[in-house]
Amino acid sequence: MKIFSLMYQRAMVWARLPNAPWYLSALSFAESSFFPIPPDVMLAPMSLAKPERAWRFALITTVASVLGGLLGYFIGATLFDIIQPHLKASHYWDAYQTAVVWFEKWGFWAIFVAGFSPIPYKVFTIAAGSLSMALLPFTIASVIGRGLRFYMVAGLMKWGGAKMEQSLHQYVDRIGWITVGLVAIAVLVFR
Repeated sequence: MKIFSLMYQRAMVWARLPNAPWYLSALSFAESSFFPIPPDVMLAPMSLAKPERAWRFALITTVASVLGGLLGYFIGATLFDIIQPHLKASHYWDAYQTAVVWFEKWGFWAIFVAGFSPIPYKVFTIAAGSLSMALLPFTIASVIGRGLRFYMVAGLMKWGGAKMEQSLHQYVDRIGWITVGLVAIAVLVFR
């Protein structure tokens, strides 16, 4: 089934639209506090479509993501009692509990790792607010972690260029299904 190659083709079309940076910004902001789709799905094709603007796209993604992270922090700090029942009912509750443990052990580094890795960053932003993590270290860790991640994605796409795009297009369905499989295994193992 070629679901991922169709989504990839659509993302490449969207990446070339004049308003694409605004969509990237909105997606990056939303993902850091409540939306489930990571901005990499737009950042990568946009960097491939316009490699000369890859660093600008990485900057847009980083800034918007950190601002969205600050919204997540605010949600955790002020509205946690309201969202807690919804969080418990969702599949994010276990991730939230993990975030709490990580904050107790590593503090700043928990946000850094969550910002850089595919771990749901939004859960960590909310947890940071609900646990009253100091705002300045939270922001610094977010800027470094998110920045490293998004500049790495943009750089790989810029560096790989058309050749990377051809390879990605050829293997995107396999990569997509392998990722779905790994996520499903991780969910089963960590439950």
